Amino acid sequence: MRKSRLNYRRCKKILSIVMLLSFLKSPAFGEPPTVPPPNLSEGGTRLYSDSEIDLLIDEISEIALEAIEQAAAEAARAAALAAVEREAGALREAERWRLEAETARKNGIRNMILSGLVCLIGGFVAGIAINSN
Repeated sequence: MRKSRLNYRRCKKILSIVMLLSFLKSPAFGEPPTVPPPNLSEGGTRLYSDSEIDLLIDEISEIALEAIEQAAAEAARAAALAAVEREAGALREAERWRLEAETARKNGIRNMILSGLVCLIGGFVAGIAINSN
């Protein structure tokens, strides 16, 4: 019982310290700064000259063109890779069909030979049976 009261006392002390610290005038992490940045005018906005605007537009245009070219190159690479993958899949499928056809042909030849032998032996047996009667 005594031990739990000590824990509550510590908790009360910590809670009171946190509450007192929250009343201080220090800015919290989510609060906006109270002093405007030094590059702003009195109205709160920065004024750009026409030449600065033109330079910014040129820089943004160059960056945008580079990004577009890079995206186009990546799209072309992806399309080429997809075509190569499709072609590889078609070649694998053709090879599988070729192997199946080869196997079927070999099995067909073997089956024909076996059926010929069975017919030949059956004919001999039938001939012997007919001649012995």
